[in-house]
Amino acid sequence: MPFSCRDEYYVHKHSKKKQMKGKTFVEKIFNSDKGSIVFKKPDIILTHDNTASIFNTFRKMGGENVKDPSQLMIVLDHNAPPTTAALANQYQKVRDIVNEQGISNFHDAGKGICHQIMADYAKPGMVIVGSDSHTCTAGAFNAFAAGIDRTESAGLWCQGETWFRVPDSLKVTLKGKLQEGVYAKDISLWIIGMIGSSGADYMSIEYHGDGAKSLTIDQRMTLANLASEMGAKNAVFPNDEVLEEWLGEKLEGVWADEDAEYVREIEVDLTKLFPLVAAPHHVDNVKAVAEVKGTKLNEALVGTCTNGRYEDLKIVAEILKGKKIPEGFQMLIVPASKKVYLKALQEGILEILLDAGANVLSASCGPCLGTGQGIPADGWNVISTANRNFKGRMGNKESNVYLASPATVAYSALAGEIVDPRGTGGNETFPYSVEESSTVTIPETENRRLNGIWNYTDANDLNTDQMFAGNLTYKVLSSDAESIMPYLFEGFDVNFTKRVEREDIILAGSNFGCGSSREHPAVGLSHAGVKAVICKSVNRIFYRSSVNQGLPIILLPEAVDAYNPGDEVVIDFEKGTVQVAKKSFPFAPLPQKLMEIFKAKGLVNFIKENA
Repeated sequence: MPFSCRDEYYVHKHSKKKQMKGKTFVEKIFNSDKGSIVFKKPDIILTHDNTASIFNTFRKMGGENVKDPSQLMIVLDHNAPPTTAALANQYQKVRDIVNEQGISNFHDAGKGICHQIMADYAKPGMVIVGSDSHTCTAGAFNAFAAGIDRTESAGLWCQGETWFRVPDSLKVTLKGKLQEGVYAKDISLWIIGMIGSSGADYMSIEYHGDGAKSLTIDQRMTLANLASEMGAKNAVFPNDEVLEEWLGEKLEGVWADEDAEYVREIEVDLTKLFPLVAAPHHVDNVKAVAEVKGTKLNEALVGTCTNGRYEDLKIVAEILKGKKIPEGFQMLIVPASKKVYLKALQEGILEILLDAGANVLSASCGPCLGTGQGIPADGWNVISTANRNFKGRMGNKESNVYLASPATVAYSALAGEIVDPRGTGGNETFPYSVEESSTVTIPETENRRLNGIWNYTDANDLNTDQMFAGNLTYKVLSSDAESIMPYLFEGFDVNFTKRVEREDIILAGSNFGCGSSREHPAVGLSHAGVKAVICKSVNRIFYRSSVNQGLPIILLPEAVDAYNPGDEVVIDFEKGTVQVAKKSFPFAPLPQKLMEIFKAKGLVNFIKENA
């Protein structure tokens, strides 16, 4: 497997540092120092509805039989049950693959969201990878869990192992206990609002302190899940008495040494937290509920892999019991798994929710990414327990999504407007601010291409939903580049796919490609013949996807800042330079192995040629 130029940068950057006295969690689980490149066989390789696409790529790599079927876990969840004949056929194809390849760990449509089902399989000390960005949820079980893309998943089916760069680590110490009306979701939003959506980029987040011990496994899963929205590679909790009680047995785990070194350490006093929301259209646009109270709402969603667990539904039922949501208000309840659904049913929770006027849907991901029921109308304001609120995330870019805890969502649904779940008139203001996300929507009359350069230098946090909307992923296989092209970048620049030419260069701001692990944008850009993307920083999974598709990503903020419309931009990969007008900017020359991936036009051809 290849490693990216970003990984090469880290190897070089840390190679001269002195040996650390203690080890972090990831340094122990990979038995290597941060910055090292190691190969490891994951204990679990997770895929979901994208399995059929992965299988097609697997075949293109020359794969016949999966290297180790016992590694694979396949869950049909993102649009379960299927809403079109095409999706139904795709689901059937996955079932055929499961039978053909002898894969026993298979969960059909209706069993639940893959990250919730993973709770029955993840164990301390495991290494888990999955073709979904929220695979990091399993870190609640003292496992290393990280998202990868579809092409790399296919490579794992062929080879059984992959490479990892041992990341820097961020230590988060939680102190005290949460006050009434404040929940795990508020902790996550607090941290995201403090450090920003790329504040933990390519890092391993470790949760420490007595505050961490006060959290249940359901709450820990929420925090681990939202590590993806901080740009992190993974998040992890200790193998302590809370986990031991939940597992029903004591298992050997992995944890950091007391004298481990961290790239950053932060403390959060849980006693001082208050209810928060992430306001449209980005997860780090965090505000106190008090700052947005009174905002009129049309829809509420309780569910997703972030907050669709039993404890979440119980909290909502306690609030809604004996009450009614307003006439014309749409409230959706989506249990995270069949297991959660049944427990809530047996304990009368679902009856309470239905009596209050909510709609209870099948256990799935659908409403979160706009692929199932519950798509909001134009101009609607939605309050949701989900993890993302990008423009168009729920299937309609003309709607607005606020993210909040289950309690805030429930009380707000009853009121038809955002209210404080504590029942008091709070007057707090969120004390942190990050660089404002610039959600770009370029008018059709505006041409951002000049002299072969696409100027998106004003676009930070350009996310995968804007590049290729989530509700399109089940119309188009990620490996079908021709079918991707009509929709590529449609969410922010409708002219791109009409005007892009081979050897074009894209210049962009920071956190390029944030969001989900879908590889469709990278596939499309590579197919279009884009020479390279030059940006200030890039999302970890998108970076890896681009490498796998043979699309160079160059991290060079100085070059981006130096560019003026009309400037000539010249890239020399062998010398490691980018020339903007008359100024030259160096970058680390690409490793030979990586250049071989690019010359092979991607990982598929590389594996096929080197099988």
